[in-house]
Amino acid sequence: MQSLPGAFLKKLMMANVNARSVTLKSDTDESDSENSYVINPLDLITALFLCSDGFLQQEMVQKMSMCQFAVPLLLPNCDTEQSTLMLWALRDIVRKFRPSSQVDTKSFIEERIVLSDIPMVSFVRLGDSDLSKSNMLNKLLSNPDTFVHRDMDCGDVPRKISDGLVEISWYLPCGKRNIDRFTKPVAFANLRGDIRSFKTQFSFLCQTSAAIYMFSDELEADSEVLKDINTELFLVVNSQRKTFTGDKVTHVIEKKGRNEAAFVKTLQSSVGDVIEKCQNKLTIEKMDGIARQSGILVDEDRDECQSARKMADKITSNITDTIKFKDKQLPLQGQIWKELSQLEKERCRLRKAGGQDIEHYKSSLNKKEIELRKKQQSFDMTEAMTNFLIGMSSSEVERSYFIKWMRIYLDNMSRKNLSGLREKYKMLQEKESAEKKDIADLDRQISDGSLGLEHFLRELGQLYEASCSLPEDSPQRKQMEHLPGLCAQMLLDGFPIELVDGDASNIPLKWISAVLTQLHTLVDSNSKIRVVTVLGVQSTGKSTLLNTMFGVQFAVSSGRCTRGAFMLLIKVNKDLKEELKCDFIMVIDTEGLKSPELAQLDHSYEHDNELATLVIGLSDVTIINMSMENSTEMKDILQIVVHAFIRMKEVGKKPICHFVHQNVSDMSAHDNNMRDRKKLLEQLNEMTQAAARMEKKENITKFTDVMEYDPDTSSYYIPGLWHGTPPMAPVNAGYSEAVYDFKKSLMKDFRICPKNDDLTHFMKWTESLWESVKFEKFIFSFRNSLVADAYSRLCSEYNGWEWAFQKEMYTWMIGAETNISNFGMTVLNHQITIRDMLKDLMREASEKLSVGEEEIQNNLITYFKKQDGHVNLVENYREGFVSSAKTLRRETQNTVSNVLHGAVEIKEGMAQLDDIKSSQANTMENKVLALLKTCRQNKSDLSEQDLIEEFERMWKKTLSEIKFRGLTRREVAQDAFSILQDHLSTRSGYVRSLLDGNSLVDCGKRPFAVESGDWWQKTKDLVMHWNRDNLRKKLQELCDNIITQCQEFITQKVKSKTDYHDTDIKELLEIIDQTSQQNKKRKVPEECEINLKLHICGIAARTFQKKHDDLIAVNDPRKCLEQSKNKYLTDFIDLFHNRDQCLKKAEEFTKLLQPAVQDYVTKMIGPDVVDEMKTGEGSEDYSARGAFQFSILKQLLMDGKYDGNYREYINHYEKFVKDWLFEQIAQQLSKDRSLEKLEKKHLSEIVKIITDSISNIRKSHSTVKDINTFIQNICSALGKKLVFPKDGLDLIMTLNYSENTEQFADYLTDYVGEMEQSLAAEYDKGGDIKERLRSLPFKPQDKMFTSLFGCGEVCPFCKAPCEAGGKEHAKHFTSIHRPQGVSGWRNLKTTVLVTDICSSDVISDNTFRTSLTEGKFHPYKDYQTYYPDWIITGDTSIEASDYWKYVMATFNETIAEAYDALPADIPEDWNRLTAEDAMKSLKGSFNMKD
Repeated sequence: MQSLPGAFLKKLMMANVNARSVTLKSDTDESDSENSYVINPLDLITALFLCSDGFLQQEMVQKMSMCQFAVPLLLPNCDTEQSTLMLWALRDIVRKFRPSSQVDTKSFIEERIVLSDIPMVSFVRLGDSDLSKSNMLNKLLSNPDTFVHRDMDCGDVPRKISDGLVEISWYLPCGKRNIDRFTKPVAFANLRGDIRSFKTQFSFLCQTSAAIYMFSDELEADSEVLKDINTELFLVVNSQRKTFTGDKVTHVIEKKGRNEAAFVKTLQSSVGDVIEKCQNKLTIEKMDGIARQSGILVDEDRDECQSARKMADKITSNITDTIKFKDKQLPLQGQIWKELSQLEKERCRLRKAGGQDIEHYKSSLNKKEIELRKKQQSFDMTEAMTNFLIGMSSSEVERSYFIKWMRIYLDNMSRKNLSGLREKYKMLQEKESAEKKDIADLDRQISDGSLGLEHFLRELGQLYEASCSLPEDSPQRKQMEHLPGLCAQMLLDGFPIELVDGDASNIPLKWISAVLTQLHTLVDSNSKIRVVTVLGVQSTGKSTLLNTMFGVQFAVSSGRCTRGAFMLLIKVNKDLKEELKCDFIMVIDTEGLKSPELAQLDHSYEHDNELATLVIGLSDVTIINMSMENSTEMKDILQIVVHAFIRMKEVGKKPICHFVHQNVSDMSAHDNNMRDRKKLLEQLNEMTQAAARMEKKENITKFTDVMEYDPDTSSYYIPGLWHGTPPMAPVNAGYSEAVYDFKKSLMKDFRICPKNDDLTHFMKWTESLWESVKFEKFIFSFRNSLVADAYSRLCSEYNGWEWAFQKEMYTWMIGAETNISNFGMTVLNHQITIRDMLKDLMREASEKLSVGEEEIQNNLITYFKKQDGHVNLVENYREGFVSSAKTLRRETQNTVSNVLHGAVEIKEGMAQLDDIKSSQANTMENKVLALLKTCRQNKSDLSEQDLIEEFERMWKKTLSEIKFRGLTRREVAQDAFSILQDHLSTRSGYVRSLLDGNSLVDCGKRPFAVESGDWWQKTKDLVMHWNRDNLRKKLQELCDNIITQCQEFITQKVKSKTDYHDTDIKELLEIIDQTSQQNKKRKVPEECEINLKLHICGIAARTFQKKHDDLIAVNDPRKCLEQSKNKYLTDFIDLFHNRDQCLKKAEEFTKLLQPAVQDYVTKMIGPDVVDEMKTGEGSEDYSARGAFQFSILKQLLMDGKYDGNYREYINHYEKFVKDWLFEQIAQQLSKDRSLEKLEKKHLSEIVKIITDSISNIRKSHSTVKDINTFIQNICSALGKKLVFPKDGLDLIMTLNYSENTEQFADYLTDYVGEMEQSLAAEYDKGGDIKERLRSLPFKPQDKMFTSLFGCGEVCPFCKAPCEAGGKEHAKHFTSIHRPQGVSGWRNLKTTVLVTDICSSDVISDNTFRTSLTEGKFHPYKDYQTYYPDWIITGDTSIEASDYWKYVMATFNETIAEAYDALPADIPEDWNRLTAEDAMKSLKGSFNMKD
């Protein structure tokens, strides 16, 4: 049977008028078994009321009353045979009606039914009666279903427990004569069962009723029952069989063959007369005394209910004037809180700054805030609030009673105070001629006069917020710490809590955060929530919709006047949790969105806009509640909604949206409204275009660009709530069904909602959305911690993919380069040229690059498919990363191409020299062999000395015969000059003419100086705070920086053992161009550029010429041959004596291997160092640009020095970062001898490869005939790993005829083992880490620098570096801006450093001028006109820039000295900042956890 009450309750809670018709379907088909399942609706209702607590009873009564069902007045309990007066249960019914006396004034009466003095008429039965009492009552009330009667579903089933039940219903007039049955209100009580069995109930009714109508066919005049009746008694009979005697029966109403309609009319006039004459009006509340005397229990007599009532009474009974009460007893939320709210917004909007210095103005706002908080703190807790807290701190049941009593009392009061004002308000609005000012005044009166539970909770919030600005250990603060917990418990108990205070149009963020944090700890900490929000004009049935849909209790009575947003928590059943993917549903109801006329008067349009943006941003599902009547107001709401949706799309949130059209009359509404839906979509599209223009989002042209919206499935039509004319109209059956259908579709939405967060995320969203809403330019200011978190996670992931790709390509490239270097030694196929090999390698590289790029792109796709990590929030950064991957591929391809082409050119350059050396070696080998033959034939017993003399004679003779021709000497200066001319060939004639008359031989001998020639006149870059001298100084710095970089490059080239090549000069020119392009802010004038290139090429030409000459000298063929003389001699002697050469050749080959192995280790170490930095201790500092910036700024703060630290960081950011990174790498590698470990790791790796090759070649005996072939095979096997010097290898191969490969392999393996030991010992010695790092061909510091330094862009105003991830981001941004004075900006007239911070400037009315504005002033608010690539967000909190404020305040004098300016006028609160504050601000700005 349990499912039956459940089904009834479910339907009842949805206000379904068919709720009492629920029956149990039988599982079997046998007809007799059906009866056992059938239950009388009255038994069902009685049983449910007996099993429910007072709060559920109240809700049931409320819903029954809405459906115009009769509700229990006296509830029988068949177990105890006692009845209970259901006073508490009836407390919540509030009804509106208009008696005939009020018809002319058009006003109505609205009050709690238990307090209304409405006469009651009781209908009872004595014995049997042919007439159906309940049926007659229903006809009297003109509602066929108010009282359950025998002709209803199951109404004829015998009652088991509901006899003795007294139900009550009311007839309330609407003031229309032709509709009203009675002109005055009347209550009808109906006693179930025979009065002889229920004397107590009957006696109670006799004492409380104006009249009793007794239905009976068998009245005995002296009936015992009637003797105590002291009220009018009407006997209702079918036909009078015999005359009735006795003085108790005053009237007899007889049906006597009349039809029912006529009979009901008679009854009606009889009841009408009774209520006209009636003096004995007793409110239900006053019936409790009679009930107690009669031995009837009263449900309000529970101890908890009574003590809660006393406490609520104590608070509210003395309130005579609401406004005074609020001032005296709730002082914190009045003017002070409103001023604080305005201050908060002014801090974000800076509208009233006038001509004041922005930072000083912000400082004064800060000071004001502290004063206002102090004022709040000066108030003691008032008596009302003390009592309220006592009530709130009581037991769970008592607290619920207390909150309810408070609501009841406060509502009664508001209703009394406000009903008149509201009537006036309505009349004024209807008047065309009404003054807007009058309407606004009335509106203010209503707002000031309303007092609800939310005002008390608001006061709690302010008490808490005020205490938050006290020191942590202050007793006053400690006293307030438990308040959020009380409120969180209320939320958990299902009471709505105010999220946005509509009067101050602000959110008390600290308070709300604390409440939600407490709630988070009360529920299971990883509980997931879904958020549903309802928006719509006031009085469009939003709250009723929510109450019907979720069975919640948002206030709907008209005595309320709240503006703002309320949140309410609904716990999800266990069986639904899995399906809906959440544990709680958070419902947010917005109150008081106003009509446009009022909007202009009191900034409420702004309030509405803020409110809509906030709640839409918080929601997973948004319901836009539209009333068919209010089309103009609706248009206004839609405008707001569209703006909010566009803003949400920008931050990656796409709530699901439903439009609910209420009060639709026709059943076929959905089809008939096709035209309306089309029109709505057209309107939405129009508004979207307008809003997109305002939000500067031209790519959005229609509503569906902003969100998924299908006019057919996203629109719901709900019929009017009432079926007929209130107050006697029941709820429309279609309303409940339509709401139920809508709810089902909402539940489907929950299943497909992408994100699913817990309360802490909801809290973060609330905080950051509200912070952003406070700025008018929402899109440019929204970047909350969740978005920042998601973004840095994406950057960090992307950096990982990028590095994996680069590392893979570097390893491949080193192998390919080695292969090219070994060409001719390891590639034994003589048909293949080196250029063929290059082609093959480039093809392979291209394939590898494609695979690598595709992998990154696939990783991105997979990443964005993830359900967690808030990837939806960074969706709009996706394109930037896709482009970055393409750029990465392009750049890597260029690098690979340059390296491989360079290797080929070097190889080709050395080919001539190699050929010369080879031919000489051949000649010499033949001569030695000829000599050997001669010696063996002639004298077999030659002594060692004889052999040496023979060899000497042959050597001298051969040397005189060989024609030695070395390398041709090149004139590097001339070559370099021609390259420079080619490089500038596409430039203007003037630029090319600047080269005339110059020779590189003379260039670059003196230090480079930027000359102030006539080109100074041409430059427009006269930035406001730099005079010419300063500008020249900056340019000189840039040029010096370029020269330093080029010198590093030249030094590296000299260290490599290769000859000079044309590509060296080309690379140098590339470096110059790249570096000067990076500094877009400071364009290098053409004259200066040419001088600089001549200067650098001059230095390079001289250095490279010396290197080239040295190389020619070293590689002089005669010298090289002379150097090998000794080797030829020993080989000759060994061969003569037939000595085995295995040992010697193994040793020689190992000596050749050693430098190649060292070279391999050096090449492979670089990427490992990067890995060590990215995965070792402190690796999080290098995961993304933001984290890197944070670690640098943190280090600077800890060092606390300006000169050499902050100064370098600000003025030479790139150099500073490179040096800093280098230091960090050196420090990291010094720990635990990390570098040595890496060196030894690669050493053992390559040694294993070598020994494996030896044993593999050993195994394949068939092909290896002699040691030469063995060595040849080893070189082929290691061709991709080690570079073998050709001449060295040739020398070993010369005169090498031993065939003892086994012995050779053994010796070689031993020697390689010894080599490993000696190299390991050398690595163990260590040495200067920095020097070793600098000598690496792959420079870890440079590689890390390029990924962490980013795009190199800096803020156009304060020079803070961009932190956006990837190379190809569309917009630049930085987490933390600086006072411009830190970078040397000063007032042109006074030369005082300025304290302006760009993040404040962009929300103020300040102006700027730079070279781009051509000296004209331009408003900061529109900075994007000139700097469209930058996003500078307004400072979301006063603390955001505390870091740089602290730096500026601390080093003010030093900075002024450095820039030859006067110290800044520092705002006073900057001087109070400590290093701890700066650190806290830094962590906040970069979203770092403690």
